[in-house]
Amino acid sequence: MLKLIAAFIFTISGWTLIGKMPADIKKSIIVGAPHTSNLDLIISLGGFHKMKLPIKFLIKKEWLRYFPINKILLSAGALGIERYKNNTMVDSIAELIRSSDETMAILITPEGTRKRACKWKTGFYYIALKSGIPIFLSYLDYSKKLAVLGPSFMPSGNFRNDMQIIKDFYKDVVAKNPENFCLDIYQDDDFEDT
Repeated sequence: MLKLIAAFIFTISGWTLIGKMPADIKKSIIVGAPHTSNLDLIISLGGFHKMKLPIKFLIKKEWLRYFPINKILLSAGALGIERYKNNTMVDSIAELIRSSDETMAILITPEGTRKRACKWKTGFYYIALKSGIPIFLSYLDYSKKLAVLGPSFMPSGNFRNDMQIIKDFYKDVVAKNPENFCLDIYQDDDFEDT
């Protein structure tokens, strides 16, 4: 139901969808950035529904505590996570991906909040790396009303190089609340390349 409502809102709001998931990709991580508004999820779900892409998305477990919001979100593809158990979360989602036979695209917002977050959470990267699946980059550009599913890449294990690909892709995107979007997503001493 939420997906149909989201698709309706996507259409009547005048958004344009660009890109599609290649038919030969059965499992992927989709980076959703910028994430500066709750509206981002609605517009994204609408675009993915129009694309006929069975999307799942990570959401704070707290959102799934109360009826009927939990039923609505779960039916739309929500996967509840405990934000403070990062290592466990990466391993459990990677295992879910590896053990599933279904087509699965998991939307992750690495900013982890709608507030300004210059240090992105890196779980999306390590889930893809451990699962051996590609990372697709997607965005909503509110200045042009474009919903874009862009290029993909396989994580190489060289975190700095792969993050530069991401920074370059998002550098000109206009968020719903541009003052809350930051691309200083890591510091050189934060990570060791593997």
